[in-house]
Amino acid sequence: MLIRNTLKITMTTAFALLLLTACSNEEQTQQAKNTPVAIESGDECHLCGMIITEFPGPKGELFEGRKSNVRKFCSTRDLMSWYLQPENKPNSKDIYVHDMSRSDWNSPNDEHMVNAKDAWFVAGSSMKGAMGPTLASFAQKADAEQFATKHGGKVIGFNDITMDILNSGTAMNMGGMHH
Repeated sequence: MLIRNTLKITMTTAFALLLLTACSNEEQTQQAKNTPVAIESGDECHLCGMIITEFPGPKGELFEGRKSNVRKFCSTRDLMSWYLQPENKPNSKDIYVHDMSRSDWNSPNDEHMVNAKDAWFVAGSSMKGAMGPTLASFAQKADAEQFATKHGGKVIGFNDITMDILNSGTAMNMGGMHH
């Protein structure tokens, strides 16, 4: 009887540890950072459906969900418009944008993407992206300030981006839309 009870306790403990390990591994997988992926020539913007590589300016990527599905965007404006929707924000994980201090405006280099939450943005500049007005994105605040001095606009951080800021750029520059 004692051996049977000991065996039951041992089996129960082993099973519980197995479950805890499985949950822990799943949690670690979900907490692991995704890395940016290349934007291919046929990729379409998740928000508007346009071919991403056919337009100038910084682009963005957002990983969401348990399986880390990547959503690609033709502009930082489209990326943030999608991200700021209340139903999308909670499921969004890693977000990347081009560092425009290291990329050509007309064809941003995917090797120079940075975490959008750590980036600096210039709203309201004279430079246009896929949808007309866009947010120029930079890894360093000094680079964003230098860009704003040259092209106009206001330097803001990720958490300062609002739908009002995104929409005000569109209202001011409706004639510049390429959509």
